[in-house]
Amino acid sequence: MKAAENGVHVLMFPYPAQGHLIPLLDLTHQLVIRNVTATILVTPENLPILNPLLSHHPSIRTLVLPFPTNPSIPSGIENVQSLPPDGFRTMIPTLGELYNTIFEWFRNHASPPVAIISDMFLGWTHHLACRLGIRRIMFTPCGAMGMSVIYSLWRELPKRDDPNDENEPVAFPNIPTSPVFPWWQLSPIYRSYVEGDPVSEFIKDGFHANMASWGLMLNSFNEMERVYLDHLMAELGHDRVWAVGPLLPDGDDLSKVTERGGPSSASASEIFSWLDKCEDQSVLYVSFGSQSVLRNDQMEELALALEKSGCKFIWVAKEATKGHEEGAYSRIPPGFEGRVAGRGLVLRGWVPQVPILSHRAVGASLNHCGWNSLLEGLVTGVPALAWPMGADNYTNATLMVDQLRVAIRACEGAETVPNGDELARLVRALLSDGKETETRARVMELSEQASGATKQGGTSYSNLDELVQQLQNLPAQ
Repeated sequence: MKAAENGVHVLMFPYPAQGHLIPLLDLTHQLVIRNVTATILVTPENLPILNPLLSHHPSIRTLVLPFPTNPSIPSGIENVQSLPPDGFRTMIPTLGELYNTIFEWFRNHASPPVAIISDMFLGWTHHLACRLGIRRIMFTPCGAMGMSVIYSLWRELPKRDDPNDENEPVAFPNIPTSPVFPWWQLSPIYRSYVEGDPVSEFIKDGFHANMASWGLMLNSFNEMERVYLDHLMAELGHDRVWAVGPLLPDGDDLSKVTERGGPSSASASEIFSWLDKCEDQSVLYVSFGSQSVLRNDQMEELALALEKSGCKFIWVAKEATKGHEEGAYSRIPPGFEGRVAGRGLVLRGWVPQVPILSHRAVGASLNHCGWNSLLEGLVTGVPALAWPMGADNYTNATLMVDQLRVAIRACEGAETVPNGDELARLVRALLSDGKETETRARVMELSEQASGATKQGGTSYSNLDELVQQLQNLPAQ
């Protein structure tokens, strides 16, 4: 299908974090091939990330706006990955400073968008859309269970009976399966909420605006989260809730998708040349996403586990950023790489994760239970060892480990130091011993359902078609 420029016009506004931005760009591709005219709003530093999409779809327009000044954010840093660990809390209100600039752009546009599709951390765009007399659709890279918990938190504002008890349980009886989480596993943005604090109140208002928005799009699929999607429709009071995932890069040759996230310590050709020499399902892929950084003691136990497992592996080690104590994070143990030479690859920077997981040699992953990583593992039929560390990771682990049984919990907590021997045992159970055949069988079953959802006639494919139809019926501004 070829995009045309005369379709319904929408403004796509991603949040500048890799795990949020890339799925929204994949969503933009799906809309454009359905004859939607898209304008993507970015700040200058993030514009290069759009290059693969723009080269594929020259019809896509860009709205490049200067990044708002904030004394808490160093000059030139426009991406959460480059910020200290609390970067999300800093970035959310800063981007809100773009409100008036975007409003004026709409007012001066000859054919302005009829809708804004923006990230969950840009709730203020709902107020902007209302002022403009158009619709706002929230896009979330999270799953339906995760959003159910997040909405419940900001609606109910639960507090601890004992403000010093990090383990105090918080129950969600109105959500299907009635999940319960200790306080420390709840959203860190929510846990940092202080009544009356301007930043906290801005963030809370943003989530309330999310719930009031015209529609909700999720990077999930009906077959996996039907009960939670139904719950969200009931809570929001309408059926404009579209599961449109798994959203993945376009193209049959996924190994060519190498420009989506930035520089790497190894080229894609080097990585795939190494994988080509490995046996089927013999490699463990280790990555904790674009946010989580391990302390040195965690690195040492993980390295010990990889060494003792005897299995082949690719380990993507994220480097420390501003705000991490110098010398205390992300150090590969001395001599480790020499001892595992030929059996393992240690990489820094961005890697083409989906093509790696798609390779026949990769048989399991160890990850932080980020939603994108879990979905990508499901689509490619790769079971996961789960080490949830923050954000929605614990909700995702509950869904994937306890409910769907497509992952195995290795440990949990950003401060937890795993036991190297036990972790090595779990790796061998998935890769070498074949003891987790039930887990692998469940992954393959869900993988087929995920694949079917995105094909013509599938649930996510049809949901996207329905969404576009509704967009086309919206009145022009």
